[in-house]
Amino acid sequence: MSDEELQTLDRPDGSHQPPRQAAREEAAARAAAAATPHATAQPAWLGPVLIVGIVLAALNLRPAITSLGALFEETRTGLGMSGTVAGLITSVPALCFAVFGVTAPRLSRRFGPAAVVCAGMAAVAAGLLIRPFTSGAAGFLAASALSLAGIALTNVLLPVIVKRYFPDRVGTMTGLYSMALAAGTSLAAAATVPLTGALGGSWRTGLLIWAVLALVAVLPWLPVARASRRAERATAAASGAGTAVRADAGPRVVRSRTAWALACYFGLQATGAYITMGWLPQIFRDAGVSASTAGVLLAVTMVMGVPLAFVIPGLAARMKNQGAIAAVLGAFGLTGYLGLYFAPAAGAWAWALLLGISNCAFPLVITLIGLRAKSPAGVVKLSAFAQSTGYLISIPGPLLIGALYQHSGGWDLPLALMAGLLVPQIALGVLAGRDRTIEDECGMRD
Repeated sequence: MSDEELQTLDRPDGSHQPPRQAAREEAAARAAAAATPHATAQPAWLGPVLIVGIVLAALNLRPAITSLGALFEETRTGLGMSGTVAGLITSVPALCFAVFGVTAPRLSRRFGPAAVVCAGMAAVAAGLLIRPFTSGAAGFLAASALSLAGIALTNVLLPVIVKRYFPDRVGTMTGLYSMALAAGTSLAAAATVPLTGALGGSWRTGLLIWAVLALVAVLPWLPVARASRRAERATAAASGAGTAVRADAGPRVVRSRTAWALACYFGLQATGAYITMGWLPQIFRDAGVSASTAGVLLAVTMVMGVPLAFVIPGLAARMKNQGAIAAVLGAFGLTGYLGLYFAPAAGAWAWALLLGISNCAFPLVITLIGLRAKSPAGVVKLSAFAQSTGYLISIPGPLLIGALYQHSGGWDLPLALMAGLLVPQIALGVLAGRDRTIEDECGMRD
């Protein structure tokens, strides 16, 4: 028997192709793999620096909002804001997240996700540096919008970065940055007032200190963005610019039922989170809890997100169907709202804990964005669609709860609405958690 026949018999897949043909096919497969972003050789330092960059970026996704909330009365008085303008500023974050998040896919295709995140962090830092020095409400609002635009882009593209550079650790990396996001939210809410007092008591200084953290977050993204651009240019040169554009085009997410379920789930969980952050202390105070204790209860609710934001994504990534997690989180929220309805003061600590657990639907939905798309291009589109649509859905919620509270003179009707919204949220979470991808639903092949 010839050497060629022996080599053919030794093929592990049992096929009978001549070895020369098999070798040619293997070489072609390696060349095709080398043309994809995942297979492009990356410097050894990139992974560790990316991890640091992701954590620092996530830490900066909420302090621009929660630091202002802690000093809002002083800021409003200092700038002479009317009640209407003050109300507008409280509604701006969700609106900016929706409007600017839509631009992320196009910017990502043009410059690469790492470069856009780097620019987003720079915008966050610039806005935080400018707004304490503004002399009027219009300038303050514009500077805040600049920071929020940077946050919106980073919100959308961090899941893309995770999917592209850590495809086998989506749950772990999503948990890491979700935990950092929750930590940054809680840190700014808890530390802004004490730091302001320690630095002289000016609200301008209290807001300015968070620009330092944002400036630090820009630093690791500078080399990452340069390395990413070099890799993408090499990929484009190897595969042809036209092919790269088509690969980046991705699926049409509006045709996917899973994308719509995920977007609406995102919107309802964001609605619940904004209602909790905005109204929970008032609910406790109206029930007879002291103002200081009500603030601590809100802090407990927010802090619950730090450890659970790390645990839930890892658990979700190991499951084929994540609907059970969405149902359990929703059940915790239902129990918390029912407790607030029947015994708000007697079980205050328990209700705060339960609502804190329920609000961890956010790290779950971010994990689902990475799991429900196969390619980085699909993740870009799904992340932008789910977050932009979701934030638009969330805008009326806190305003509606406030109107119901004012109209009814109590919390029975608003709490009933909050609990009622969790029913469709659970159903949508179950739909979004099914083991399928948007590419499959849109009829795209690998």
